[in-house]
Amino acid sequence: MKTINLSNGVEMPMLGFGTFMIKQDCEQHVADALKLGYRLIDTAASYFNEETVGRAIRNSGIPRVELFVTSKLWVQDTGYENTLKAFDKSLKALGFDYLDLYLIHQPYGDYYGSWRAMQKLMKDGYIRAIGVSNFSAERVVDLALNSDTAPMVDQIELHPFFPQEDTITEIRKYGCVPQAWGPLCEGQKDIFNNSSLCDIGKAHGKTAAQIALKWNLQRGVAVIPRSTDTAHRAENIDLDFELSEDEMKRISALDIGRSEIIDHRCAHTARQLINWKIHD
Repeated sequence: MKTINLSNGVEMPMLGFGTFMIKQDCEQHVADALKLGYRLIDTAASYFNEETVGRAIRNSGIPRVELFVTSKLWVQDTGYENTLKAFDKSLKALGFDYLDLYLIHQPYGDYYGSWRAMQKLMKDGYIRAIGVSNFSAERVVDLALNSDTAPMVDQIELHPFFPQEDTITEIRKYGCVPQAWGPLCEGQKDIFNNSSLCDIGKAHGKTAAQIALKWNLQRGVAVIPRSTDTAHRAENIDLDFELSEDEMKRISALDIGRSEIIDHRCAHTARQLINWKIHD
């Protein structure tokens, strides 16, 4: 499993297993992913599966130090004191002594207060690395220039139809690693039957999904594909091949210049996520 060193030297796997929207049989899906060789598991307070994810990891028999676990802070819990409480709740739900990566899940609320709390938690040894999710380039830059620690990871939507090259270029200036959520476009735009991806796949004996994942990895973007299908999980980690420069360009040319999943700069999105409460 290839890894990348974050700005503080912490080693993060480039490919992991995402658990967004996995509630039913989540423990079994995570256990199966670990058996296949996944070593990064991504969850969040708002996924409502931290407890089952933690149990699967603890029961796997794999030493905790060999695994990389990510969770995220929801908008409702932003602010310094709220973040300390929310992190403690997540850590207890997972059943761990520390987290490898903790992210601010959305670019709303008092995320500056949250960032100060996360810096303290990292300094105190409860988190190995800290970052953000769904932050546009200017918000990453703003946080980096006004904090002691720049975000080490930005988990954003990155797939062949929305490569976000400009965002990646900007955040990398501050040592921030791009990590792709929805690297398979959440199955939208008929990605698994896309002619370009399928044609390239035939040349390598791979599926369109494998081509899309490899494209992100080759451009230095970490990926966290999610699948509840055993065969697909195995395919998603079987990426021992290389794309040519021409193939990479052909895939990048699929860019439509916008997201068709969610727009975090949209007022409706802000209202919807800010008003979504995950607890009383």
